[in-house]
Amino acid sequence: QVQLVESGGGLVQPGGSLRLSCAASGRTFSNYAMGWFRQAPGKEREFVATISWSGGYIDYADSVKGRFTISRDNAKKTVYLQMNSLKPEDTAVYRCAARSGISPRPDEYGYWGQGTQVTVSS
Repeated sequence: QVQLVESGGGLVQPGGSLRLSCAASGRTFSNYAMGWFRQAPGKEREFVATISWSGGYIDYADSVKGRFTISRDNAKKTVYLQMNSLKPEDTAVYRCAARSGISPRPDEYGYWGQGTQVTVSS
């Protein structure tokens, strides 16, 4: 079992940066691959990034490659999403999720946080 809590969202101007954090509770965080997903109003949940339990394998959605960086600190039981060069189309609720192996499919994740709102607007 793992519980997830996101933080770090907010309002930022286009071109700005934010760093999201996802803090996990439970003893087995390092056993889980982690993913970040987002959902904008009226749209389906969208894959953003995923990272393996060791951090040795990472994958990104094409829409965020070169702008977003996923990382994790297993000692702190936290996964991060550094978001740079933000665009209005990045506006969404961002949620982290955990599963046994990496996957871009949200339906394959069993554990989810509540989400944090990211709004990119001038």
